[in-house]
Amino acid sequence: MARANKSDIRLDTPKGLRQSTFPTRGPGSDRFGRFTESIARGMGTPWFLVGLTVFAVGWMLWNTLAPEQLRFDSIALGFIALTLMLSLQASYAAPMILLAQNRQDDRDRVQIEQDRQRAERNLADTEYLAREVVALRLAIKDMASKDFIRAELRSLIEHLDERDQEALAEADESTAATTTTSAAAAAALTERSTSA
Repeated sequence: MARANKSDIRLDTPKGLRQSTFPTRGPGSDRFGRFTESIARGMGTPWFLVGLTVFAVGWMLWNTLAPEQLRFDSIALGFIALTLMLSLQASYAAPMILLAQNRQDDRDRVQIEQDRQRAERNLADTEYLAREVVALRLAIKDMASKDFIRAELRSLIEHLDERDQEALAEADESTAATTTTSAAAAAALTERSTSA
């Protein structure tokens, strides 16, 4: 897509098509951002406040109690130089703190996005594991339990015992029949031999 001319740029033009007057990102912007963060971090410590207080009190004491020729800021004029220095420090401190806050907001935004992506992955993993657990429960539900296997083995053993008893009874009956048949045959032979 071609870049728009400066005369064609309007407020409703998407930001990607507009050319900015000031560079927003450059090789030195990150270095400057780290520098401002370190200053803002230093100004947010109790030692900075103690040091600034000691500096201001020392300034006022020096310009109040020192000999007239060694004073460099007049108490009569309300310490104009000290006021100017503190105003200058405050005027630079506020934007540096805002720059540091903006960088922190950017980092927080990236961290929040990463946390959101990690939470989505964790949710997807949890849902997958829940589905797998349900599938395992269903598979285990169809599997035979110990009690079922024991009951089946008992019924099989009882069935085998009944079959063995029937086989023994049949064997006894066939043995008895054979014995009866043998006895009858022996009796018939004995009868024949006695009649002859």
